[in-house]
Amino acid sequence: MRAVLVVEFRIKSSHIAAFEGAMAENARQSLAVEPGCLQFDVCRDPAEEGVFFLYEVYEDDAAIQAHLTSAHFLEMNGATQDWVESKSVRRLTLPDGAKST
Repeated sequence: MRAVLVVEFRIKSSHIAAFEGAMAENARQSLAVEPGCLQFDVCRDPAEEGVFFLYEVYEDDAAIQAHLTSAHFLEMNGATQDWVESKSVRRLTLPDGAKST
């Protein structure tokens, strides 16, 4: 079964544009250099500009661990942590046979 992360961020208004750029680069790097990262979507709430929603699909839990310890993730996480008002993370599974893209 594939592993899924669903993450919601509320970003301080003065950092929204910078956060969006940093998160887009994190997603790009994750897909480019992490073989276990199968999908990484960065979405924004059109009604609340500071709300971001991530949908990430990984081959398995080991691929999530590889992501969380990758240099690009650690750099992005450290650079943006003061921009975040709140963050929630859900770990889900994608049943075998379900499409991830």
